[in-house]
Amino acid sequence: MRAIVTCGPSYEPIDEVRRLTNFSTGELGSLLAAALSSAGIRTLCLRGEGATYPAPESPTETRSFSTNEDLARQLAECSDGGEFHAIFHAAALCDYRPASIFDAAGADVSGPKIPTRAGALTIRLEPAAKVLPELRKWFPRASIIGWKYELAGTAEQALAAARDQMVVNHTDACVLNGRAAGAGFQLVRPDRSQECFATKEALCDGLVQRLCGGLLSR
Repeated sequence: MRAIVTCGPSYEPIDEVRRLTNFSTGELGSLLAAALSSAGIRTLCLRGEGATYPAPESPTETRSFSTNEDLARQLAECSDGGEFHAIFHAAALCDYRPASIFDAAGADVSGPKIPTRAGALTIRLEPAAKVLPELRKWFPRASIIGWKYELAGTAEQALAAARDQMVVNHTDACVLNGRAAGAGFQLVRPDRSQECFATKEALCDGLVQRLCGGLLSR
């Protein structure tokens, strides 16, 4: 059995020394990749360059990615290199990327390092490339598990967002967490069932057990 885990943050460059990114240590994905490898599953961990939690040790194979498009490219290449049975997409990817930058006078600003003498800047953002909607095309037979991190709204709204993610992206489960969802983690399935896990370690063990038991299969 083979699996891919994505984890950690992507970034989108403002210039060659500044970037937009998400707050993510990569801890959960690294723990999950290690747990999968310990269960005898050949695991590839695609880890954001900005992750601060230690990468999983051998036998897990670890590769780094930078932007959303870089991760997408690596995943597409993996789909040509043999069958993967499960994709756990836990990476915290950027929702936006800089499209254009203007100084206070409205003039376009660009360059390898925008000088501070340019003064106040206005950055226009555009949506960054989405990876989750592409996974079913690249891995048509794999079990695909997405993540949903919700901070605002009620628990019912967070759960609805997780279910919507599965419908829109044709995934097999969603791991839901965040302030709006309440304490711990929930594994949400298309049949509307839910399982709760109190800690990251418990979630990782639960995902491994369910994958090995065929409970995450299509």
